[in-house]
Amino acid sequence: MPALFEAVPRRCPFGKAVPTAEGALQVAMEHLPVTLRGAQCLVLGYGRIGKLLSHRLQGLEARVTVAARKYGDLAWAEAYGLRALPINRLSGTLGRMQVIFNTVPSLILDRGLLSEAAPSCLCVELASRPGIDLEAAEELGLTAIWARGLPGKTAPVTAAAAIRDTLYHILEERGEPV
Repeated sequence: MPALFEAVPRRCPFGKAVPTAEGALQVAMEHLPVTLRGAQCLVLGYGRIGKLLSHRLQGLEARVTVAARKYGDLAWAEAYGLRALPINRLSGTLGRMQVIFNTVPSLILDRGLLSEAAPSCLCVELASRPGIDLEAAEELGLTAIWARGLPGKTAPVTAAAAIRDTLYHILEERGEPV
């Protein structure tokens, strides 16, 4: 194994979720005129990326609200000290958000909901297919960033190791030597 990968343990259980979450923080810090400490942040989705991102934001003392579909996810978010909101009840809550991070790969924030956001709100799209109507966000004057490829941009060695591990998993499932 090349020395470059020695610092990255094999079989990282979160794959590219860690560099995506950390890259999302970097994007927010680069585009916000304030610190994340005390900032009202909304994380759409509480899967691997949503969980990691929410907890990192919490560690930076941001005020984190998680919006999710499943009540089990909402319960876990609350158990970890995060605000929880059913994703179908976003209306009326977006006006106080300073940053919205989306991890859901289907349209959640359409023009109607985005029109409720403050003009200074930063929208960071992390999903492969937009959950934020980025065109509508820009037309409404919101700063909207589709942060594609964050793992490779912010932590290329870690991202490569995640791809390596995925290939190893495929080979093992096929019964081929690794």
